[in-house]
Amino acid sequence: MNAADTAWIIVATALVLFMTLPGLALFYGGLVRARNVLSVFMQCYAIACLMSVLWLAFGYSIAFGGGNSGIWGGLDKMFLSGVTADSLSGTLPEVLFFAFQMTFAIITPALIVGAYVERVGFGFVLVFSGLWMLLCYAPVVHWIWGGGMMADGGIFGEIGVRDFAGGIVVHETAGLAALIIAVFLGPRKNRTTPPHNPGYVFIGAAMLWVGWFGFNGGSQLAADGGAAMALTVTHISAATASLTWALWEKIKYGKASMVGLVTGTIAGLASITPASGFVGPVEALVIGAVAGILCQEAVNLVRNLLKIDDTLDVFAVHGVGGIFGTIMIAVFGQGTWIAQLGGLAVVGIFTAVVTVVLVKLVAAITPLRVDLETETNGLDISVHGERAYDMTS
Repeated sequence: MNAADTAWIIVATALVLFMTLPGLALFYGGLVRARNVLSVFMQCYAIACLMSVLWLAFGYSIAFGGGNSGIWGGLDKMFLSGVTADSLSGTLPEVLFFAFQMTFAIITPALIVGAYVERVGFGFVLVFSGLWMLLCYAPVVHWIWGGGMMADGGIFGEIGVRDFAGGIVVHETAGLAALIIAVFLGPRKNRTTPPHNPGYVFIGAAMLWVGWFGFNGGSQLAADGGAAMALTVTHISAATASLTWALWEKIKYGKASMVGLVTGTIAGLASITPASGFVGPVEALVIGAVAGILCQEAVNLVRNLLKIDDTLDVFAVHGVGGIFGTIMIAVFGQGTWIAQLGGLAVVGIFTAVVTVVLVKLVAAITPLRVDLETETNGLDISVHGERAYDMTS
């Protein structure tokens, strides 16, 4: 065990949890109508709780167990069987590696929340998220990070898929799942209402930016120069994408919005995530500069051309950003084209199939969408019996 590595990953674990609670919850909550903000908080918080339990029970073993099939890790580490305080994973206590990866298993299904806010059944959220994490996310983790079929020496040859912190594992899977669920749900009855609290959006985005240092810097799994470089390029990409998103808004619409500026931040963060362990500051500058414009145009494509109500643009920002960053690894010569494109294709097809099957299955058990009256009155009071704001007090 290395004490410095252990101390850093303890901090990084806290930072990644901070991304979901409260960062993502505030970011998403501010973007919806006032009558639905608590439902977003509830969905993010409940997902964090449920994924933690399921990661302990089965998820960690599926992703990082000792199975040698290349497809999944098996069930030998269910409930951390055989793992003690003295067990090591590299230079870290294995229980800490478990906890760090658990925070990734929390935020990935939580990202999908942005696609279905304001109209989804709460039971569907929990059942779908739990099954999707176990049957889609955890196997993909094993394929790429757990020594499975897409790692070095796997189906793509000696050099496997390069995905430092989750461009494929987190952002592509969550983005595609979000898009598919949005198609099944159909659009909201009222798609024109503006964000009810841009201040929440700003605070949530700022928290995500800070937390992302743990997300990317922690993925080095060591306290060394690699972690420092990952943290630095993460920051550069986020800053650059924020500026190019705002500039592109100014050019196209005459005004640069605050919500747009911070959405650009998230686009830059998602795009640098897979490449953060393989590129330097100049490459990060390029990735961020392109991401701010690319992801904004993807928003317009999904909303206006495809007419899909991916409410908070999960696919356009996270999915497109993660895919773009994964490809840029090959562009900069840090990975092979066959592995990067092949990994995107295989995981994309797998994610689409699993998501479609799970949506149909879970919708047969618990309603996918709330009724019109519940949607009109808002999920806060109708589903959870609470209001975010009491204007009479």
